[in-house]
Amino acid sequence: MAGCIWFRLGVALALLFALPAAAQTPQPTLEELKQEIARRAEHNLDPLTGLKPADVYAALAKIKSLDRDDWAAAWSAIAETYAARAKAAEAKHQQKLAHDEAVMAWRLYSFARWPVANSPGKAKAYRAALEAYRAAARFLDPPLEIVHIPFAGKQIVGYLRLPKRGRPVALVLTIGGLASRKEDMAEEGAAFIRHGIGYLALDMPGTGEAPIKADVGAEKMFSAALDYLAKRPEIDRRSIILRGLGWSGYWAAKLAITERPRVKGAVVQGAPIHFFFQPDWQKKSLASDALFDLFPARAAVFGVNSLDDFLPYGTRMSLQDEGLIDKPAAPMLLVNGEKDGQVPIWDLDLMLHNGSVKEAWVNPNGGHDGVSPDWPAINIFDLVVLPWILKRAEPEPAKLTAAGG
Repeated sequence: MAGCIWFRLGVALALLFALPAAAQTPQPTLEELKQEIARRAEHNLDPLTGLKPADVYAALAKIKSLDRDDWAAAWSAIAETYAARAKAAEAKHQQKLAHDEAVMAWRLYSFARWPVANSPGKAKAYRAALEAYRAAARFLDPPLEIVHIPFAGKQIVGYLRLPKRGRPVALVLTIGGLASRKEDMAEEGAAFIRHGIGYLALDMPGTGEAPIKADVGAEKMFSAALDYLAKRPEIDRRSIILRGLGWSGYWAAKLAITERPRVKGAVVQGAPIHFFFQPDWQKKSLASDALFDLFPARAAVFGVNSLDDFLPYGTRMSLQDEGLIDKPAAPMLLVNGEKDGQVPIWDLDLMLHNGSVKEAWVNPNGGHDGVSPDWPAINIFDLVVLPWILKRAEPEPAKLTAAGG
C-alpha cells in the first residue's frame, strides 16, 4: 500500500497542489498523504530529514484539509514552540540550547513553506524560517556572515562561513535546489568547515531570496558572486568548488563551463541538462515521487503558472541547445540514480560523454540524486561528494622544473 501511495502523491492533489492536467490518476486522500509523511519522518527521509516523529504526528493531527494555508499553519504551530524555547534559552545565556531549539524551529517552518511559498500562509512560514535560521546562526563558531552582493540593481543574499585558520582558504559555492534553500546548504556546509574549507550558500534563481527568476543568462548572478569572492583576501580564489543538488546542479554544470578559469571543480548531482527540459519528460515526471507541489515549485522558478507557459522556458535552458555541452569544463563529479523519476539519467550520460573528461557515480537502484534505502542522502554526501570536494580543494602540487627539481 505504501508504494502505491508514494507514487500517487507526486501527481496531483486537487485542493492543495493544483497541478496541470498532465496525467489522470487517482487522487490520494488526506489520510494517505499523512501516512506517507509519517513514514518518511520515521525513516528520516527527505523532505522531513531532521524532524522528530513526535512533532510530525502532532502537526498531522492538526491538519483537517488539503488547503495550503491550513497545512502551513499546522507545522508553524509546532515550530513556534521551539522558537519560543530558543528565545527563553537565549535570555538565560544557554547558547547551545538556544541554537538547537532555533534549528528545530527553522526545520519545521521550512517544511511549512515546502516546497515553495505559494500561499499567504506558506510565505509567512518562509519568513519565519529565515528568522529562525538566522537566530540559530548567531551562536555558530566560527561565525556565519550574511552577505549582500550587489547585482542588477538588487542584492544577492548569501551565507558566508569560513574556518578560523589556514587563510586563504578553499571555498565551496553551494547552491540551494528546487525545494531546498541556502539554509539547507549552509547546514550541510558545516562538514566543509570541519575540514578547513569555507562555503558560500546561495539560493538558485527563482527560489528563496534570489534576486532574479531562472532564464538563459541567469548564471550571471553566480558570476557576480565569484567577483565578490575574488575580492575577499581570506579566500583562495584559485580553489573555488561548486556544489549543486537537483536543479541547482544545472547551474553548477553551466558555471563549470562558462566560468571554467575561476572554478576548480563542480559536483553536479541529480542535475537537469537537456532531456529534463523536453515537454514529454516534463509531463511524465509530474508523476514522480516528489511528495507534492512539484509543478508549482518548478513553475515558480520561471514565474509562471501554467504548463503551456512553463514549457517554452524549459526547452531554451538546455545546455545542449545552448551549444555548451561540448565545450571544455572544469573537472566535474556527476552523481545520480538510474531510476530517477524527476531528472532522467540520460542527462548524466549526455554530460559524461561530451566535452571534457568527467567522473561519475551512479546508483543502479537509486532515485533522484542517487538516493536509495541502502544509499541515503547523508551517505552519498559523506562517502562520495565530500571526499571528492576535499581532494579538489587540496593545493596544486608544485610544478617540476625541466631539470626535475
